[in-house]
Amino acid sequence: MSTSASQGGRGPTISTSASQGGRGPTVIEIPAGAAGLSKTSFAVCHQVTTLDRAKLTKRVGALPGEVLEEVELALKAAMDLE
Repeated sequence: MSTSASQGGRGPTISTSASQGGRGPTVIEIPAGAAGLSKTSFAVCHQVTTLDRAKLTKRVGALPGEVLEEVELALKAAMDLE
């Protein structure tokens, strides 16, 4: 996870590459404490945005494997990928 200055403010971002998995919900809860986050956050996988890597300001942590898997599944569902 990184922080970025985008969409009018700073916030956590998730950098992704190819995803795998099946269909499911497209909003994934990321609990406080995971990936260095101070409060509960959400990965809104149906609102995918591209970012210039230069806008990423610092790395704050990494998602736990089980949360990353949920995000990958949600991205696949949101993009209707098999």
